[in-house]
Amino acid sequence: MSLKSINDILEVLAAQPEWQEPPFQRLLACWAQVVGSMVVAHTKPLSLQRDVLRVATSSAAWAQNLTFERQRLILKLNQKLSIGLKDIHFSTAGWQRPQNIPKKQQTISRQEHPSYVGDGMSIDDGDVTPKAKDANAAFQNWARTVQGRSHNLPLCPLCHCPTPPGELQRWGVCSLCAAKQSLKSC
Repeated sequence: MSLKSINDILEVLAAQPEWQEPPFQRLLACWAQVVGSMVVAHTKPLSLQRDVLRVATSSAAWAQNLTFERQRLILKLNQKLSIGLKDIHFSTAGWQRPQNIPKKQQTISRQEHPSYVGDGMSIDDGDVTPKAKDANAAFQNWARTVQGRSHNLPLCPLCHCPTPPGELQRWGVCSLCAAKQSLKSC
Protein backbone atom coordinates (compact mmCIF):
# COMPACT_ATOMS: atom_id res chain seq x y z
CA MET A 1 0.00 0.00 0.00
CA SER A 2 1.44 3.32 -1.03
CA LEU A 3 1.21 6.39 1.08
CA LYS A 4 0.15 9.60 -0.62
CA SER A 5 0.78 13.06 0.62
CA ILE A 6 -2.11 15.18 1.78
CA ASN A 7 -1.56 17.50 -1.21
CA ASP A 8 -2.04 14.60 -3.62
CA ILE A 9 -5.27 13.62 -1.89
CA LEU A 10 -6.57 17.21 -1.95
CA GLU A 11 -5.78 17.52 -5.67
CA VAL A 12 -7.77 14.36 -6.40
CA LEU A 13 -10.70 15.62 -4.32
CA ALA A 14 -10.60 19.08 -5.89
CA ALA A 15 -10.81 17.52 -9.36
CA GLN A 16 -14.08 15.76 -8.51
CA PRO A 17 -17.21 17.63 -9.66
CA GLU A 18 -18.97 17.56 -6.29
CA TRP A 19 -16.05 19.44 -4.69
CA GLN A 20 -15.91 22.14 -7.34
CA GLU A 21 -17.96 25.32 -7.39
CA PRO A 22 -21.24 24.66 -9.24
CA PRO A 23 -21.16 25.75 -12.90
CA PHE A 24 -24.11 28.10 -12.46
CA GLN A 25 -22.31 29.95 -9.64
CA ARG A 26 -19.24 30.36 -11.84
CA LEU A 27 -21.45 31.59 -14.67
CA LEU A 28 -23.07 34.19 -12.41
CA ALA A 29 -19.64 35.40 -11.32
CA CYS A 30 -18.51 36.13 -14.88
CA TRP A 31 -21.86 37.02 -16.53
CA ALA A 32 -21.26 40.78 -16.47
CA GLN A 33 -17.78 40.38 -17.92
CA VAL A 34 -19.02 38.21 -20.79
CA VAL A 35 -22.14 40.15 -21.82
CA GLY A 36 -21.22 43.71 -20.87
CA SER A 37 -22.75 46.32 -18.58
CA MET A 38 -25.62 47.32 -20.88
CA VAL A 39 -26.90 43.76 -21.21
CA VAL A 40 -26.43 43.05 -17.49
CA ALA A 41 -28.93 45.80 -16.66
CA HIS A 42 -31.61 44.00 -18.71
CA THR A 43 -30.85 40.33 -18.00
CA LYS A 44 -30.82 37.92 -15.10
CA PRO A 45 -29.55 34.33 -15.45
CA LEU A 46 -32.11 32.04 -13.78
CA SER A 47 -30.88 28.47 -14.10
CA LEU A 48 -28.56 26.05 -15.85
CA GLN A 49 -30.13 22.66 -16.51
CA ARG A 50 -28.98 19.98 -18.96
CA ASP A 51 -26.47 22.39 -20.52
CA VAL A 52 -29.20 24.96 -21.30
CA LEU A 53 -29.02 28.38 -19.66
CA ARG A 54 -32.30 30.15 -18.95
CA VAL A 55 -32.09 33.96 -18.79
CA ALA A 56 -34.83 36.42 -17.84
CA THR A 57 -34.92 39.69 -19.79
CA SER A 58 -36.54 43.03 -18.99
CA SER A 59 -38.54 43.08 -22.24
CA ALA A 60 -39.46 40.95 -25.23
CA ALA A 61 -37.26 43.16 -27.41
CA TRP A 62 -34.22 42.31 -25.29
CA ALA A 63 -35.12 38.61 -25.43
CA GLN A 64 -35.35 38.72 -29.23
CA ASN A 65 -32.12 40.67 -29.72
CA LEU A 66 -30.18 38.40 -27.37
CA THR A 67 -31.60 35.30 -29.07
CA PHE A 68 -29.91 36.50 -32.26
CA GLU A 69 -26.63 36.81 -30.32
CA ARG A 70 -26.89 33.54 -28.41
CA GLN A 71 -24.34 31.56 -30.48
CA ARG A 72 -21.71 34.21 -29.83
CA LEU A 73 -22.58 34.20 -26.11
CA ILE A 74 -22.43 30.40 -25.93
CA LEU A 75 -18.94 30.45 -27.45
CA LYS A 76 -17.73 33.12 -25.04
CA LEU A 77 -19.21 31.36 -21.99
CA ASN A 78 -17.82 27.97 -23.00
CA GLN A 79 -14.35 29.44 -23.56
CA LYS A 80 -14.43 31.24 -20.22
CA LEU A 81 -15.98 28.50 -18.08
CA SER A 82 -15.52 25.19 -19.92
CA ILE A 83 -19.03 24.07 -19.00
CA GLY A 84 -20.24 22.63 -22.32
CA LEU A 85 -23.17 25.01 -22.70
CA LYS A 86 -25.40 23.97 -25.63
CA ASP A 87 -28.10 26.64 -25.74
CA ILE A 88 -29.47 29.77 -24.09
CA HIS A 89 -33.18 30.54 -23.78
CA PHE A 90 -34.12 34.19 -23.28
CA SER A 91 -37.58 35.09 -21.98
CA THR A 92 -39.36 37.80 -20.00
CA ALA A 93 -40.64 35.08 -17.67
CA GLY A 94 -38.96 35.41 -14.31
CA TRP A 95 -38.03 39.06 -14.75
CA GLN A 96 -38.76 41.19 -11.73
CA ARG A 97 -38.05 44.88 -11.46
CA PRO A 98 -35.32 45.44 -8.85
CA GLN A 99 -36.95 46.60 -5.62
CA ASN A 100 -34.13 48.97 -4.65
CA ILE A 101 -34.66 51.23 -7.68
CA PRO A 102 -37.54 53.63 -7.03
CA LYS A 103 -39.92 54.12 -9.91
CA LYS A 104 -39.46 57.56 -11.37
CA GLN A 105 -42.67 59.54 -11.42
CA GLN A 106 -43.05 62.50 -13.67
CA THR A 107 -44.43 65.49 -11.83
CA ILE A 108 -45.02 68.97 -13.13
CA SER A 109 -45.96 72.05 -11.23
CA ARG A 110 -49.34 73.69 -11.64
CA GLN A 111 -47.75 76.59 -13.49
CA GLU A 112 -46.26 74.22 -16.12
CA HIS A 113 -49.60 72.59 -16.98
CA PRO A 114 -51.11 73.83 -20.29
CA SER A 115 -54.46 74.62 -18.67
CA TYR A 116 -52.95 76.79 -15.93
CA VAL A 117 -54.31 80.35 -16.04
CA GLY A 118 -52.93 81.75 -12.79
CA ASP A 119 -52.97 81.19 -9.08
CA GLY A 120 -56.01 81.72 -6.90
CA MET A 121 -56.35 85.33 -8.08
CA SER A 122 -57.43 86.80 -11.40
CA ILE A 123 -55.86 90.07 -12.54
CA ASP A 124 -57.92 92.18 -14.96
CA ASP A 125 -56.71 95.74 -15.60
CA GLY A 126 -55.00 95.89 -12.21
CA ASP A 127 -58.09 94.66 -10.38
CA VAL A 128 -57.31 91.59 -8.28
CA THR A 129 -60.35 89.40 -7.69
CA PRO A 130 -60.53 85.88 -6.28
CA LYS A 131 -61.39 83.13 -8.77
CA ALA A 132 -64.92 81.85 -8.88
CA LYS A 133 -65.93 78.80 -6.93
CA ASP A 134 -68.34 77.28 -9.49
CA ALA A 135 -67.61 75.79 -12.93
CA ASN A 136 -69.34 78.48 -15.02
CA ALA A 137 -67.45 81.34 -13.40
CA ALA A 138 -64.17 79.39 -13.68
CA PHE A 139 -64.83 78.85 -17.40
CA GLN A 140 -65.51 82.56 -17.86
CA ASN A 141 -62.21 83.40 -16.15
CA TRP A 142 -60.40 80.89 -18.37
CA ALA A 143 -62.08 82.24 -21.53
CA ARG A 144 -61.06 85.83 -20.66
CA THR A 145 -57.48 84.72 -20.05
CA VAL A 146 -57.27 82.79 -23.34
CA GLN A 147 -58.87 85.70 -25.20
CA GLY A 148 -56.31 88.05 -23.65
CA ARG A 149 -53.47 85.76 -24.72
CA SER A 150 -54.74 85.60 -28.30
CA HIS A 151 -55.50 89.34 -28.54
CA ASN A 152 -52.24 90.16 -30.35
CA LEU A 153 -52.32 87.18 -32.73
CA PRO A 154 -52.91 87.79 -36.47
CA LEU A 155 -56.33 86.81 -37.83
CA CYS A 156 -57.06 84.00 -40.26
CA PRO A 157 -58.07 85.51 -43.63
CA LEU A 158 -61.02 83.07 -43.97
CA CYS A 159 -62.63 82.82 -40.52
CA HIS A 160 -61.05 85.90 -38.89
CA CYS A 161 -60.05 83.94 -35.75
CA PRO A 162 -56.78 84.62 -33.95
CA THR A 163 -54.18 82.30 -35.46
CA PRO A 164 -50.59 81.48 -34.47
CA PRO A 165 -48.16 83.01 -36.99
CA GLY A 166 -46.64 79.58 -37.76
CA GLU A 167 -49.96 78.31 -39.09
CA LEU A 168 -50.35 81.35 -41.33
CA GLN A 169 -46.81 80.90 -42.67
CA ARG A 170 -47.36 77.22 -43.37
CA TRP A 171 -50.87 77.13 -44.80
CA GLY A 172 -51.88 80.78 -45.23
CA VAL A 173 -54.93 80.10 -42.98
CA CYS A 174 -55.60 78.69 -39.49
CA SER A 175 -55.35 74.93 -38.94
CA LEU A 176 -59.16 74.49 -38.87
CA CYS A 177 -59.60 76.24 -42.21
CA ALA A 178 -56.68 74.27 -43.66
CA ALA A 179 -58.35 71.02 -42.55
CA LYS A 180 -61.66 72.10 -44.09
CA GLN A 181 -59.92 72.93 -47.37
CA SER A 182 -58.17 69.57 -47.48
CA LEU A 183 -61.49 67.77 -46.88
CA LYS A 184 -63.12 69.68 -49.74
CA SER A 185 -60.33 68.63 -52.12
CA CYS A 186 -60.86 64.92 -51.35
